[in-house]
Amino acid sequence: MGNWRIFRTHRQGNGIVSLIALLLLSTTAGCGESNPNQGTTAQQSPQAQEAASIPTAQSGKTQVVTTFLPIYLFTKAVAGNAADVKILVPPGTEVHEYQATPENVKAIATANVLVKNGLGLEEFLQGTVKNAQNSKLIQIDASKDIKPLNEISPVEKTTTNKEDHEHEHSQGNPHVWLDPVLAKQQVTNIRDGLIAADPANKATYEANAAAYIKELEVLNSEFQQTLQKTPSCTFVTFHDAFPYLAKRYNLQQVAVVEIPEDQLSPTDVQNTIKAVKKYKVKALFSEPGVDNKLLTSLSKDLKLNLRTLDSVETGETDPQYYFKVMKANLQTLETACK
Repeated sequence: MGNWRIFRTHRQGNGIVSLIALLLLSTTAGCGESNPNQGTTAQQSPQAQEAASIPTAQSGKTQVVTTFLPIYLFTKAVAGNAADVKILVPPGTEVHEYQATPENVKAIATANVLVKNGLGLEEFLQGTVKNAQNSKLIQIDASKDIKPLNEISPVEKTTTNKEDHEHEHSQGNPHVWLDPVLAKQQVTNIRDGLIAADPANKATYEANAAAYIKELEVLNSEFQQTLQKTPSCTFVTFHDAFPYLAKRYNLQQVAVVEIPEDQLSPTDVQNTIKAVKKYKVKALFSEPGVDNKLLTSLSKDLKLNLRTLDSVETGETDPQYYFKVMKANLQTLETACK
């Protein structure tokens, strides 16, 4: 059976937002109930977001800024209370084409350490770091020594709009944090970077990282044990958020389907329906916090369940939130791939 996952690509310059569909397909029908364990999105006021973006050097601790939520979660898990850890991109904000704010520049200018996902994901950083003029800034690439995936599946274009909505990843797919094994490597890279920047707290960073890595190993085992029961599960995607997860657990990516968020023509709708039917989709997956009327309508017209799969780019700032989301994703995949 199949499932459909939505992604958004925000183009800050012209306001265009494209909604992307991920279809998970398997050989049999039947989906379960919606996941009761799905995390909620934390809402922050502009003042809270600004406060979270600017390090407080008065604490005397090492000042660490991270780019977006998954990297913040991993860094905070390793740092604990030994360093002040802040986030540049507010949770829920699209990181792929994010445009830096003056507060981001200030945060980097006064930071000791900057932690990024890497693999070309944070395109806003190059100019922002330059503008910050922080010659003592230590940068940690969380994806160091991780071999990126570059495979791209065939594209099913459902929109009649000629505007190019796709976002290309020139350095390979950056969504490595969604593979628990690669997440372990990211945590290790962050640990080593923090130790190099703040050797006085080496023992703390090592202990915290070891505890978090142990949890990631347990999560990996849970994924392996659960998804090995559904080796025929395949999926279709546009914005490749889950290829690392798919490769790790023997899910198969088949194709790409793109859906625009607004200004839909009747032809767009018909093309989307054809794409869904072409891949024998049995369920629809939406992104957390996305209210897409097209998907709601399609789910009713095609008599499909509308469910959620989460890329951990929005939500809570507790390091344990990563496990909460990933376990919810596993439950969703288990149901979808039966």
